[in-house]
Amino acid sequence: MTASMRGRARVNGDEPSLGVILKDLTGEIQELFRAEVELAKRETREELQQVGGVARVGGVAVLAGYLALVLLAFAAAWGLAEVMPAGLAFLVVGVVAAAIAVGAALMARERMRSVRLVPEETVETLKEDVAWARARSK
Repeated sequence: MTASMRGRARVNGDEPSLGVILKDLTGEIQELFRAEVELAKRETREELQQVGGVARVGGVAVLAGYLALVLLAFAAAWGLAEVMPAGLAFLVVGVVAAAIAVGAALMARERMRSVRLVPEETVETLKEDVAWARARSK
């Protein structure tokens, strides 16, 4: 029994009516729902900020890595061109660069799997709220 219901019961000298109980229950459920929505928003915002930070750092790393790879690939190909035909030297360097790209893509995919976009705390509290509402309605 909420404080408002207990107060009404004391004033009237009897138990509150079913209408009063349902009205109070509806108000409590609405308040609970608003709190859950706010929690979900906050959790999602925090996760998206984390993803944004990862994306920014990843973007800088990709750009710098790309520039370094291009410069090193040309240097390696020109170096290999001293001992083999230039076309073959550039092909070898290209295959090595492709292998590195595949490895980096696999690592990125694995890291993205660890990012959770589902607001797990909110889901858990919603389950608890449903159980509470069911217990209260009995």
